[in-house]
Amino acid sequence: MTRPEGLDAYLEGYTRILADVCATGRRLTRDELEALRGQGERAAEAGHGLRTLVRRHLAETRAFAPSLATAGVDLVLAAVEQAVDAFAEGHERAQKLAMRQEEADRREFIDDLLYGRSDLGRLAERAERYGLLFSRAHAVAVAQGARPVDDTHPATRHIETSMLGRFGDRRILLTTKDGRLVCVAPGDQDDVLAFFAKHAYAATDGGRVAVGRPHPGAGGVVHSYEEALNALELADRLDIREPVLRAADLLVYPVLTRDRQAMADLVRDTLGPLKAARGGPQPLLDTLTAYFDAGCTAAEAARRLSLSVRAFTYRLARIHKLTGADPADPAHRYTLQTAVIGARLLGWPDTEV
Repeated sequence: MTRPEGLDAYLEGYTRILADVCATGRRLTRDELEALRGQGERAAEAGHGLRTLVRRHLAETRAFAPSLATAGVDLVLAAVEQAVDAFAEGHERAQKLAMRQEEADRREFIDDLLYGRSDLGRLAERAERYGLLFSRAHAVAVAQGARPVDDTHPATRHIETSMLGRFGDRRILLTTKDGRLVCVAPGDQDDVLAFFAKHAYAATDGGRVAVGRPHPGAGGVVHSYEEALNALELADRLDIREPVLRAADLLVYPVLTRDRQAMADLVRDTLGPLKAARGGPQPLLDTLTAYFDAGCTAAEAARRLSLSVRAFTYRLARIHKLTGADPADPAHRYTLQTAVIGARLLGWPDTEV
């Protein structure tokens, strides 16, 4: 009987074991079972599929069956069952080890990619394995929900399935990092990131998604990822409620805080007098925030704070008296609004600046 090339080594000793077991009526020994498991492992490592190998074992049994006729069908089947089960166990064990190693390699690559910890040339070689070409610019979207997610989370699986169904084998990397969902896509494919943002928002029960700007090269992925993380942090500090944030729309805030000491001085000198107000500075700071968010329309700002217009305008007058700056005066408005943004970014008044 002719076997397919390359399979001989994985059936070595099988018929001998079968003949001996059927002749004596014994079960397979521990050493025999371990040898079969080892053959299964080596076959898996060589890339041979389990179905093909099981068929080969059954075909070998069928070819050898005439010499086993006196053993009885039950004894032959029991021996075949033991042998094939041990072989399959070894094959599956090798597959699981390979999958764990693959996942470990993928996780290491993702860590190196998002934190820029590897040689760029080596990183580019590894990136091609996962569908990324650093000759193109890439953008990174990060989704954060109320609860952390990992690669086995249902939300991750759902989004992965949805994106694969929608975009096929486009060069997209979907992963998780520090409890967040992360999508890396070519920078000129905004439809991919928009699709990810929509589905991630739904899958995380109303979480928030931030999208970094496109940047070239491996370092560009790190840059875009950090922009997305910074956007999420800014949204928390500034209480920005939009579900999808784009770093390009928030560039003014890093500019404002680039000179932290200057911003701290502005907050302290402009808003510091509000500490003298009854009840502390927070209610008046909330008043200014609502006023500026409402486009400096007192009636809308009062509605947002559940105040009467009269009570709201009284607060504005109180701010004017304490700070010397009139929120309704265009000459003072920019300074006050910048100071309010700075206070939210620096955590004032809870944190001293």
